Amino acid sequence: MNKQGVPIAAAALAAFLVFLYNRRSGSKKGAAPQASTDTKDSGIVRAKFFYPKPKDGAVRVSELYIHPIKSCRGTPVETAKYNIEGFEHDRQWCIMDVAANRIITAREFPKMVLIVPRIEFDTTAPHKGLIHVTFPENSDCTPFTIPLQPTKDILSNWEILENVTLWPTHDPLDGYIGRSLSGPADTPSTVLSKYFGKSVHLIYKGPRARPIDTTPDFPNLKATAWFQDMYPMMVLSEESMADVNQETKGRVGMQGITESWKEDNVVIRRFRPNVIFSGGGSFAEDNWETIRIGSKGAPNITLVSKCARCLLPNVSPDTGEADKAVPYKVLMKFRTGLDPANKLSPCVGCNGVPDREGVIKVGDVVYVQKMWEEPQA
Repeated sequence: MNKQGVPIAAAALAAFLVFLYNRRSGSKKGAAPQASTDTKDSGIVRAKFFYPKPKDGAVRVSELYIHPIKSCRGTPVETAKYNIEGFEHDRQWCIMDVAANRIITAREFPKMVLIVPRIEFDTTAPHKGLIHVTFPENSDCTPFTIPLQPTKDILSNWEILENVTLWPTHDPLDGYIGRSLSGPADTPSTVLSKYFGKSVHLIYKGPRARPIDTTPDFPNLKATAWFQDMYPMMVLSEESMADVNQETKGRVGMQGITESWKEDNVVIRRFRPNVIFSGGGSFAEDNWETIRIGSKGAPNITLVSKCARCLLPNVSPDTGEADKAVPYKVLMKFRTGLDPANKLSPCVGCNGVPDREGVIKVGDVVYVQKMWEEPQA
C-alpha cells in the first residue's frame, strides 16, 4: 500500500469499528461514539469507545442511593450530602464476624441484601434520624432501630473495637458495637447473629481515619473512606446498564446463561452505585476524569479508577440468590482490560473521590470538567 493509502485505510477501519458498535448497541442516548485506541498503560485501553465531552445539561443525575449498612439493601434518596469520605450515612455501618474478626459482605452471605435498613431523617434529633432495620418474613428475626448518626454521648456508652479486618492486606479498622434505640431487649448483634447463624456484631465506624489505596493514574492520592470496599463514591450510567443487558440477551444459551435472561434484566442496583446518570451514552463515564454535579462551582469529583467487579453483582437484590453466570461471565467478554491495576477483572462504573463537601440532587446536571482523552484527528 502506498503512503497515501495508509491514513485512508486507518480512517476506514475506525469508521467500520463505529458502525459495528452502533449496530451492536442500538440507539442510545448521547452523542455517537468514536472508536478509541488509547493504550497509554501498557496495552490497557481506557475506554472501548469515546464520546465527545457532553454539552451542559445533556447528562443528569437520575437516581441516588445510600447503603446505610454495608452489603445490605440500598435506600433511594432525592438528595444526598457528601464529604471527602463519601455520601453521608453511606456504609458507615457494617456487620462483622466475631470469630474471624472481619467484616462480612454479600459476596459470602448473599442473603445480606434482604436485610432492609430504612432511613427516617429527622433534622431536629441530635442523632439526625433513625435507621429501621427489618428482615425477610420467614427469618423470624425481630426488627430493631438504631441512630442514623450516633452522637458522642451515645458512642461513649458503646464498646469500641480497634482491630477489625476489611481486607487482609490493609490496616485494620475501628468500630463501635451498635445498640438499638428501641425494639427488643436483644441487641442488634443478637438479632443479626440469629440471621447469620453465627456470632456477629453490628458496628459503626470509629474515629480513626481509613486511608484508601492510590491508583496508577493517581499515585499520590491521599483520601479516606468509611466501610466502602475502597473509594468514597461510585458512579454509573443508565446507558451502561442497557449495554450490559443487550450483551446478556445476545449470549443466552452460552456459558450457563439461561433462557430467563431473554426477558429478565440486570438491574442497576446489583452494582450498588451511589450516583446514577442518564444522557451520556453507554460507558461514557469511562472517559471522564473530573466531574462536578449540580453547578459549575460544585466540588470536583475525580474518577480515580474504573470499578473492578467481583461476583457480587450476580446476587439478585430482590431474592438474595446468586446467578451462576450473569452478569459476571457477560462482563468478562467485553469489559476487561480497562484498568491498569485490574487487567483481568471486568469493570463497570467509576470510583469517585470528592475534594470537599457538597450536595447532589436527583435531576442535577453533571458537568464534565476534564476528559481522559480527546479524539485523534
